[in-house]
Order: sequence, then structure tokens, then C-alpha cells
Amino acid sequence: MRNLLLVISLFTGSVVYAQYKDFTKAELKNKVEGAWAAKMIGVMYGREMEFKALGRTYDKPINWYPELIEKALLEDDLYGQLSFMETIEKYNNNATVKQLAHDFAYASFPLCHANLQARKNIFDGIMPPLSGAPQYSMHSDDIDFQIESDFIGFIHPGLTQSAINMCDSVGRIMAYGDGLYGGMFVSAMHSIAYYENDTKKIVRAALNAIPSKSTYAQCIQDVLKSYDKHPHDWKKTWQLIQDKWAANDICIPFHEFNIDAKLNGAYIAIALLYGNNDLEKTMEIAVRCGQDTDCNAANAAAVLGIILGLDNIPTKFKSHLPHIADKNFLHTNYTYNKAVKQTLTLIERNILANGGKVQEDKIRVRIQTPKFKGKYEQAYPDKVMSYQVEMKDRDKWTLKGQWKEFMYGNGDNDLYMIATSPNDRLELEFEGSGISLLGSWNTSGGKADIYIDDKFVKTIDVYFREEAGKYDVNRAHIFHDMNLQPGKHKLTLIVSSQRHPQSTGHNIWIQRAVIYKNN
Repeated sequence: MRNLLLVISLFTGSVVYAQYKDFTKAELKNKVEGAWAAKMIGVMYGREMEFKALGRTYDKPINWYPELIEKALLEDDLYGQLSFMETIEKYNNNATVKQLAHDFAYASFPLCHANLQARKNIFDGIMPPLSGAPQYSMHSDDIDFQIESDFIGFIHPGLTQSAINMCDSVGRIMAYGDGLYGGMFVSAMHSIAYYENDTKKIVRAALNAIPSKSTYAQCIQDVLKSYDKHPHDWKKTWQLIQDKWAANDICIPFHEFNIDAKLNGAYIAIALLYGNNDLEKTMEIAVRCGQDTDCNAANAAAVLGIILGLDNIPTKFKSHLPHIADKNFLHTNYTYNKAVKQTLTLIERNILANGGKVQEDKIRVRIQTPKFKGKYEQAYPDKVMSYQVEMKDRDKWTLKGQWKEFMYGNGDNDLYMIATSPNDRLELEFEGSGISLLGSWNTSGGKADIYIDDKFVKTIDVYFREEAGKYDVNRAHIFHDMNLQPGKHKLTLIVSSQRHPQSTGHNIWIQRAVIYKNN
């Protein structure tokens, strides 16, 4: 695979015209410092409210005190993407996507949703771009890459086309379609913010980074249209997005918890449009929109951090930063100061690779006008949830063999059935055009053969290095087929006598099946 940064530099020819922007090195450093600081501030400003408001706005007080920023050192919004920067640095700033994927999968930190599925896929030998593709993941449209894409925009000031092309490589570790476009949109906003101070212009310009017919772009376009009609009432725009786009999060079926990239991306756009370049107001609106409040506030705040620079971030948000600037982020060898330093190193490399100049005190950037030129993709076209069959509905399942009842407890009281022996068998008749089996992965997980309408489809392996699938908002999708002809079908699962060499058992956990239909 080609050098990752070299791949980016090859897209300079897509720039429509030559426009240059000059920065002093001090000015650029201040913007980078502001970017990372605001990311830390934003994630902690919204941390306590994360998923406290589902399908409604958050209307309670939002508390802040300067020392709160230190807890950002523990947040996955930071250490997740810093792990990518560590890998890039480890390979002398020339890491390949394969190397990034490997280090991400084998890192010590825990993961959820699209990131977790990507880790499982990589363990199973499914590498990017397939590790985030819909045939191997029901999480392709999730928010994960959107959360982790900031650094790509940070290291590409004004080099927006290069940024979105790097996204098209890195993002495929865990995303596809709207999940990928979310990262492109966010990183494009960061890139543009280096030379454009008007957040409204930034949001509009960043839309050029993704295909206009994507549902992600349509959702952001609805935000912009509503803003034009109601420029002083963000709640009217929030309600429009809620009514039109909040339903049918395929990742978390039949639950108000929603980590769909476009919905949370809309909240970022709402915050930036109505925040009027005020950091606190922007973060507050992002939080009051609900759902993934810390991630959305952090993405939005980072845009303001670049615009304002560290010097212009209000003192009450940054006053404690010097006290922690040399403390490591969890699971990394990066500190705030080191993140700033490495970002500046990558910036200079990318500027030179894209027709700019780096002098003793001044940097000249050849501004790139973004334009999406890739192949449009949609993870699950025209699919909507139809119904689900939970294991508590025992009369709808046919189970043969050594199946046992199981509950995780501690707040998770859904009933599972566990197959424990080879040749244990499960059958489910359903009507639709897609199905997903939800359960768990674990160290004692086994393998099973899956049949649809008595035709073999694939062998699944639910072995994993740790328990994964606990709690109803993080079930493991252990099998899915979204390409069935509409109609009646039968799914059959038969536990195999084979198992992963490191597995301690043949267990297969099943909690429910979700059935999909064509829209």
C-alpha cells in the first residue's frame, strides 16, 4: 500500500485555482494550540450530559469549572485519534493505512460500535477498506470516524482536498457511506477554519467535501435551509431534524439512543450556525441538541478553536491548561504540548507536498477548494427497520440442543440464549429483505454455520479477546444479511465443532433478531 501522506499529496491537481494564504509560524501555532485546547474543552463541557437527552433537547444547567479540562486526558475523543498520530510518527510520518489499522486494532484501549466492529474484523483478517464496509459491519453509518477525524483537518490547514482524501483512506478502517462522509465533513470544516472565520461559510463550504445526494449532505442542507428561515431559533431547526432524520438508526435498533453520523453531524452544524462564533454559546447549543453531547461539542468547539486561536479562547476555559499541558493522554505517550508539536510537523510536511512554502518565520499555503470526486456510496440503501424478535419471545424461535438462558444483569436484563455445544441448532422464520442477529462476543465464543432458506451463507466466529456486547446500546451484530429478496425466509444457525484456537468454548450468544424491509 502506498505511503499514506504521499497518497494525499497526489490530489493537488484537483484544486480549481491557485489561491494562497500566508501565516506567520506563531499565528499557525496559536491556531493549532486552540484546536487541541478547544477539543479538550468541548468534550468535557458536554461529558456529563452524554446521552442524557434522547429524542429531546437538554434543558438543565450546564456546569463548568476550569479544572474540568484535566479529565479530557481520559477521553476516547482525544486518545482515539492521537493513537493514529502516534502510528504516523512511529513510521517517520509515513504510515500506511494497514499500519494504522493494525495499531488501532491491537491498542489497549476499549472500543464501541463501529470502532469495535472494525477491531473484530481486523482480528478476523478483514482489513480496510472492507473492515468498515457494510457487508462486514452494521455500524458503517455510525459516528465513530466523525469523532476521530479532527486531527486530519488540523494537519491540513487550507489543504481541504488533501484532508478529505486522507479521510477516504483512514475512515475506511471503521466507516463507509455516511459514516465516512461525517469524518470528511468535520475535517473539511477544520481545514477551512484556518483561513475562513465565518462559521456559516465554513459549514456551507465543507458540504462540497461530500456527495450532495448523500443522506448526510441532505441532512446538513436541511439545517442550512432551516437556519435561513429561522436564524434566531435553533430549536425550530432541531425539531425539523428530529422529525425528519432521527428515526431508523440501524446500529441501535428500536432505541432512542442514536449515534448515526448525520444526525449528530446536524447538531454540530446547528451549534456552529447559531453559535455566532462564540465558543461557549456554540458548545451549549451542541449539548442542548442532545444525544452524543461530548463528541458533538468537541467537534464544534475545535472549529472555533482554530478560528480564535488559543489566545482568544476565554480564560475560564483555558486557565488550567498550562497545569496539565505535559501530562499524557490515557493510552498514549502524547501530551497536549506534544500533540501541538506533532501537528505542526505534519502541517509543514503537507504544505510542502501541496505546493506551499515553509520559510523561517512564514508559511504560505496553497488553498485547496474541496470537491467530492469519489464514487457515491450508501451503506444500506432503502432499508428501514421492520420489527424485532427478542429471545424472550420463545415461541418464535426453534432451539435444539444444549441451549441455556443467560442475563448480564447490573441493569441489563434482556434474556439471552446461549448455545454451548457443537450441533446446537436455531431456526427463525421471518418476513422482510434483511436480518441481523444480535448477541455477544467473548473469550469462550465458538463458530456457527448460517443458512438462509436452507442455503449456506457463511460461518461466523464470535470469539473475541474480551467480553463485547453487554448493554442494549452496544450489542454485537454477530451476523447480518441485508440483501434478501422481500418475502418470507428462514434463518438457520448450527454450532460448528470448529472454534478459534484461543477460544475456551463453543458458546454462541443470541439476544434478538432485527428484521428490515425496503423503504
